[in-house]
Amino acid sequence: MTEHAVVIVGGGPTGLMLAGELALAGVDVAIVERRANQDLAGSRAGGLHARAIEVLDQRGIAERFVSQGQKYPVAHFHIPLDISDFPTRHNYVLGLRQKHIERILAEWVSELSVPIYREREVTGFVQDDAGVEVALRDGQSLHAEYVVGCDGGRSMIRKAAGIEFPGWDPTTSWLIAEVQTSEEPKWGFHHDARGIHAIGKAENGGAGIVLTEQHVVLDGEPSLSDVSEALIAVYGTDYGIHSPTWISRFTDLTRQAAAYRNKRVLLAGDAAHVHPPVGGQGLNIGVQDSVNLGWKLAQVVKRISPESLLDTYHAERHPVAARVLRNTMAQVALRRTDERTKALGEYASELLSMDEPRKKLAAEMSGLGVHYDFGPSDLDKRHPLLGRRMPDLDLTTASGPLRTFTLLHDARPVLLNFDESGSFEITPWADRVQLVDAKYDGTWELPALGPVTAPAAVLIRPDGYVAWTGDRTQLGLADALTTWFGPPRVT
Repeated sequence: MTEHAVVIVGGGPTGLMLAGELALAGVDVAIVERRANQDLAGSRAGGLHARAIEVLDQRGIAERFVSQGQKYPVAHFHIPLDISDFPTRHNYVLGLRQKHIERILAEWVSELSVPIYREREVTGFVQDDAGVEVALRDGQSLHAEYVVGCDGGRSMIRKAAGIEFPGWDPTTSWLIAEVQTSEEPKWGFHHDARGIHAIGKAENGGAGIVLTEQHVVLDGEPSLSDVSEALIAVYGTDYGIHSPTWISRFTDLTRQAAAYRNKRVLLAGDAAHVHPPVGGQGLNIGVQDSVNLGWKLAQVVKRISPESLLDTYHAERHPVAARVLRNTMAQVALRRTDERTKALGEYASELLSMDEPRKKLAAEMSGLGVHYDFGPSDLDKRHPLLGRRMPDLDLTTASGPLRTFTLLHDARPVLLNFDESGSFEITPWADRVQLVDAKYDGTWELPALGPVTAPAAVLIRPDGYVAWTGDRTQLGLADALTTWFGPPRVT
């Protein structure tokens, strides 16, 4: 039996990102993947939102993706929402197909020497206090302290763990295909009584087609003839479609795991939440699940933190996905073609053309507005940065100019001191937390919230979220360090 500290089931973007996070922390992690390589059949995600690009930037790999994608300065909710004025280096959506995202992530994970067991399928597992034994279809098995299911919406890991998956059944289905055409199609969006349809140019020179079906279809693999019939019904012709690269169907099925953890088994990405792809958020929140979970799981595996730290993964990420489920359901509802829905859509468009609603909703869609609730506190004294992403400031340090995100490349927490050098003493945590004296003279600004008061010091978690702010009195700092990065080291 082969042993690893952590086994990740599923080598898509969520599983790859989690593997990279654990490898950076020095954890023995492996991926089990059914595919022989990162090739994908059919259309998947089409890009990265601002916060997902930021977390890649925190690890020093964002440019690998940005250099191969196309920047669009908008997020979409019913209408395009301008984010070009957002205070981030990545105030855009990066158009980049999932097959390229996976390829680049797989290259990064390979550089970190993470083993991937390819063409292997997990058939079940047994967990006890000593760990989890994972059974493979070929008769082999793996043993791990923890298993993370990143195996998609039909997750075998979630089902075997007995985790409920409540939600809403489909009300609409869409055909989606990439084909060649004998005639020039009608490019762009088309609206009719069925709904919204679209034909766009594909990477291979063909056409990418999305068609709203007249009646919801749940079962069966769609064929070229299905696409042809649907095109004729909508456009009056099928444009002579032939030679399909792929054909698939998706629905507005919306579900979320009741729990993201059952003892030593955890869920991330589509295994934990599924929703219609409107707004392009699914891959992005899966990657951010991994960045939230990775450092916490690493600290538990390395006995730095108690197992209870893993409870914060569900507490923080479950509400984020729940909001995504709600906003995608709302977007699907706004796509209905009856006159009442059209009237509602017109009012929504008017509201979203106003600055404050645009910024609030665009911050949510882009992931830049995520705010983790760290529990009861004196709300009158709580700094607005607490629980939010740390801005990527251009710092002046003793080592020269540095960006904040550069300090997170190794996925280690950092205490940034903007007060006098030597104002803070964190020796009992020095083996885990970096202490950096820095200066910054610019404005501190958060998406949707605007300018905030500059703190004297800020404690940043490996995922880039602020765990504490304060001054040289260090009030609450020891508690925050212990909560997030384990008890002080006794010398």
